[in-house]
Amino acid sequence: MMMNTDAGKGRPKRDSRWRRKHQSPAPAGRETWWAPRDRSWWIGVLFAIGSALFALGVLPAYANAVGLRADGLTFFAGSVFFTSAGFLQYREAVDAVPAGLRHGRRVLVYLPGRIDWQATAWQSIGTLAFNVSTGLAVGATIGSDLYRHHVWRPDAVGSVCFLVASTLAWYEACHGWFAWRPRSVAWWITLANLAGSVAFGVSAAAAFVQPGTADLLSSPIANLGTLIGAVLFLLGAVLLLVERNEAEGGPPSQ
Repeated sequence: MMMNTDAGKGRPKRDSRWRRKHQSPAPAGRETWWAPRDRSWWIGVLFAIGSALFALGVLPAYANAVGLRADGLTFFAGSVFFTSAGFLQYREAVDAVPAGLRHGRRVLVYLPGRIDWQATAWQSIGTLAFNVSTGLAVGATIGSDLYRHHVWRPDAVGSVCFLVASTLAWYEACHGWFAWRPRSVAWWITLANLAGSVAFGVSAAAAFVQPGTADLLSSPIANLGTLIGAVLFLLGAVLLLVERNEAEGGPPSQ
């Protein structure tokens, strides 16, 4: 497969994701696992913590050990970490655009023509929906109106937003709807996040409360979907730490 080059310069042509993730050159010897002064490091770490908390919260042994309220707070804390990481990733996409091309205020910038902006905006909306869902779930009873309207619905909305965001990120990394790039860290990250979003979507559907009852459509599937999604998101977050430290010779667009 031919490698594209910058006109007249003979250098590999980087795609938008590579440029965004490497806005500043990686200094020699930069740490992969410890770099608290690096925004991209915080994105990976915050997503990893949020994913780990979701995976922990869904384990029956943990819920039985700490109680339902503490278990609910674990999910809420995980959603807050997601929101923090999502906002940093949104700002990463915005800051990669020249100032003259931005439309909007410093914090909320409108760039609908950029796929990375669309992906991170959808993701941020999804994280806020999960904040509402997990926060209100702490004091909600399954089957109540509070659960139906303010816990399950935001959960479903958040899952849809995550699916849209991960699909856009996948399209960006693949330069289309499908590509086979197992040597690309970005490809593995977007694949893990897309699969994780599908699992979260299945979990949300299974968590629908059957009318007139206090029973979920399928509690085992809801829990399994959350666990699988959280583990896949955790994998993607860890790989973000690897991606940010790729050398200049990292995967170019093909």
